[in-house]
Order: sequence, then C-alpha cells, then structure tokens
Amino acid sequence: MQAGIKSDFEVIRRNKVYEEVARQIERLIVKKLQPGDKLPSERELAEMLGVSRSSIRDAIRSLELVGLVEPRQGAGTIVRETSAESLANPFGNALKRRRELVSELLDFRKMLEPPLAARAATHASAEEILEMEEILQRQEEKQVQGDAAVAEDAEFHYSVALASGNSVVLKVLDILMDLLRDTRARSLQLEGRPQKSLVGHRRILAAIKRHDAEAAKSAMRRHIEDVEEIVLDKF
Repeated sequence: MQAGIKSDFEVIRRNKVYEEVARQIERLIVKKLQPGDKLPSERELAEMLGVSRSSIRDAIRSLELVGLVEPRQGAGTIVRETSAESLANPFGNALKRRRELVSELLDFRKMLEPPLAARAATHASAEEILEMEEILQRQEEKQVQGDAAVAEDAEFHYSVALASGNSVVLKVLDILMDLLRDTRARSLQLEGRPQKSLVGHRRILAAIKRHDAEAAKSAMRRHIEDVEEIVLDKF
C-alpha cells in the first residue's frame, strides 16, 4: 500500500504546520481509503511527507477530533465511517467529539483523584499540609486580584497526589492536567468558577488535616463533579 500511496503526497516545506499534514491525509482518505482501512504508521507518514512524527501526531489528533479516524488498540489508526452530516458540518462534529473527550478525561479524574485524596489524608506530613495551605492562600490572593489562579489550581491537585506517597501517579496526573489545560483555563474564567474551586479545595484540605480518608475522598469527588457540571454545561 505504501508505494501506491506515496505518489498521492507532496513533501511539506518546513514552514508549513500540521494543518497541511492533516489536509493531505484527509485527501488520501477521500481518494483511496475506505472505512475500516488502516492509515500508514507515523514513521511511514513522516517519511513520505518529510515532516516530524510530532507533526503527524498533531495532524492525526485533529482528524480524530472531527471524526475521520480513530485509534484502535493493537490495530493502529483506522478510517471511520463518515456520515453526510459530519462531512457537511465538521465544526459541529469537532465540538461534539471534543465534549466527549473532555467528559471522558473528567471521568478518569473521578477514578484517579478521590483515592489519592484518601491516601493523602493518611500519608500527608505536616510539611505537605503546610504547603497545601500556602497554595490555597496564593490561590485566594490571586482571585481577590481578579486572577483565575490556574497555576495554583493545578498545583493544589499535584500537592495532594504528592502527599499520597506514590510518585507514579504524579506522571499520570501531569498528563491528565496537560490534556485538560485549555478547558481548565477557560472554565476558571467563568463567573463563580474560581470561588467554587477554592471552596472545594478548602473542603478537601480540611479532611486531609483531620486525617479523615473517607471525607477527603468524598470531598475530592464532589469537587470534580462540580467542575464537570460547569465545564460540560459550556460545551
């Protein structure tokens, strides 16, 4: 398949961005591939198009967002069945898919972070609790100044994960927060959202200071559900 496909591509100049990569892959899908067909590997596409693999990944993510392709475990990236509606309204389809992705990421937060808060309640040292208090003090001060305190919002969640005593989850949480970065930044600009976030954080910290694992777990879950309600309501 590679030899036949290569002639359909043009080498992309360095000043082009991933949108051009996506455009050429989309053209390949329309001209030569059928639903269920597998795209060439990232390495093959990078070689054929003369771009980095990171550009290929960004392009494929954009095509996934509009519903043209989907990753399948063990099978690579597969061309999806496209409806007339999705082709006629790619922007609307992209928004729908983005909402689904954000919903899934927030759902994963509900799986991950409440148990971390419970562990923090039993593992946190006096120094770690003091650090959490200082983070929330900075968060409140920024809010008073009209700042959304996005950095402090994330920092508090990292501090809870750190106090759980498991270094591996920090890497997982870092990836998760990065994927939600734009969504979190926008939602923290909404009226009332920063204040609600701070109240949720204070409730979590109060439970950790009491070393009440169940209360910390419940407070973290309630906090994420509050965030979820606000964020998904705006999509």
